[in-house]
Amino acid sequence: MATKHYLSYLQETMRSHWDRLAMTDLDGDHRYTYADLAAEIEKLHVTWRECGIKEGDKIALCGRNCANWGLLFLAAETYKAVVVSILPDFTAEGIYSLVDHSEAVLLYVGPNVKKKIDATQMKGLKATIFMDEMSIVEADEAFVKKYEGAEKAFQKAFPNGVSIEDVHYPTDNYDELAVINYTSGSTGNPKGVMLTHLNLSGNVEFGLQRIPHKVGDKVLSMLPIAHMFGLMFEFLYQVCDGAEIYFLTQAPTPTVLMKAFAQVKPFMILTVPLVIEKIVKKGVLPKISSPLAKIMWKTPFLKNVIRGKVKEGLDKTFGGQLRYLIIGGAALNGEVEQVLHDIKFQYCVGYGMTECGPLISYEDWWKYAFHSCGKELPQCHVRIDSEDPIGKDGEIQVKGVNVMKGYYKNEEATKAVFTEDGWMRTGDLGVLDKEGNIYIHGRSKNMILGPSGQNIYPEEIEDKLNSMPCVVESIVLEREGKLVALVFPDTSNEGKKLLGTKSLTQQMEENRVALNKVIPTYSPVSAIELVASEFEKTPKRSIKRYLYK
Repeated sequence: MATKHYLSYLQETMRSHWDRLAMTDLDGDHRYTYADLAAEIEKLHVTWRECGIKEGDKIALCGRNCANWGLLFLAAETYKAVVVSILPDFTAEGIYSLVDHSEAVLLYVGPNVKKKIDATQMKGLKATIFMDEMSIVEADEAFVKKYEGAEKAFQKAFPNGVSIEDVHYPTDNYDELAVINYTSGSTGNPKGVMLTHLNLSGNVEFGLQRIPHKVGDKVLSMLPIAHMFGLMFEFLYQVCDGAEIYFLTQAPTPTVLMKAFAQVKPFMILTVPLVIEKIVKKGVLPKISSPLAKIMWKTPFLKNVIRGKVKEGLDKTFGGQLRYLIIGGAALNGEVEQVLHDIKFQYCVGYGMTECGPLISYEDWWKYAFHSCGKELPQCHVRIDSEDPIGKDGEIQVKGVNVMKGYYKNEEATKAVFTEDGWMRTGDLGVLDKEGNIYIHGRSKNMILGPSGQNIYPEEIEDKLNSMPCVVESIVLEREGKLVALVFPDTSNEGKKLLGTKSLTQQMEENRVALNKVIPTYSPVSAIELVASEFEKTPKRSIKRYLYK
């Protein structure tokens, strides 16, 4: 069946949910019903036409999650402009470079970005605009005059206001560029991923088919909306089917998140492993680690009672209305996943990348295979580049509706990422099982070749090390032919209790000895080094390994 354009879904939803809430800032700064959204979209269209912005022009968005970011995205997409999404975490110089590289004509910025940039440094722009108030930060007099006169043009075009009958969005542009997404990835060299309207439509359609909404369902947008995981599955597919979206405009600290979960009561939560691991390690593991609790955890009948209590507590933590917990961006810690599996929690681990807009594989939680990352999407086919895809690791390669057009103005990188027969190389290594579930074992660029030619995947060693006492997170590296683990230790009160009278150095040596007993003999860790602060991470919360070589 042909993929339905996501703007068709949006158009239908606008008309059928006209008076219902579409999205709001959690702190209440901006609130839009679907009728409000329709009117504000038309107002932006009129403004851009008055200011000489054309179809196909690039409009850059660089700011924190907020309702106006979402509004600007929908307005640009329905105008047939190209959205350039830039993470607000970039330095001022990085933002200048990406705006220049993308050839954006407008830049909308949030409050933090507004403070750190000098808008005069970006000579190719017609204007820099503050997205919170839609006020001009920098533009020439001619643009300012047109911008300020756009209100009269809007009143003339819609003297009776915007009505349901005025909602008509383009759906004939599947192959045209929709988004250039600049992602920091883990290489330190951002690239502009070109995604078409077909790529976005494939992801939206999958979400609507497999993770359906009910009227009144609520979503908390907490992942970076400038990243495809947050943009697609905490905003775009949701707004295309009438969900209520609440934008978390603050940094997602544990305290802020717990309050937001209780307030919003989301039906679905998308998150990265680090968030879930912190919640489970702090709120669950200490309660089930005593000798008595461990016995009860495995004793028939008693285990149902204690596991039920743990599940009830987690449900309450997430607001009490959660039907889907979808984890992505990196591998989930084995000990944490075992707990979720044991209590039959409604979780699954998906797999994707920006280049696929972003989803590659998924499975409903009630059919999810333990330790996998689901099955390929109908829109996106997967193959393992191995003579034995079930028994021997090979690179995961993808092809289909979701796969990007290429990297913007980077033919060399585009050519390198596709095979001669048109499959995209993910750079991830893994296998399939007989049911088609995908198991990822690491990144090809991170793989270490053992002394006798064995493949060593540092992520698998890190997973075991991260479950050991006083370890928050770790990286395993090769130095002079030996494996060394860098560890950020747990120095909280809970960590100090675990430590007792031992020093951190002593505990880490005990961890190293214990670790080497549970990993292959060809991959022993020779030393553990402590680091003073958390490892620097990408927006997906993946560690920037290249900084620690």
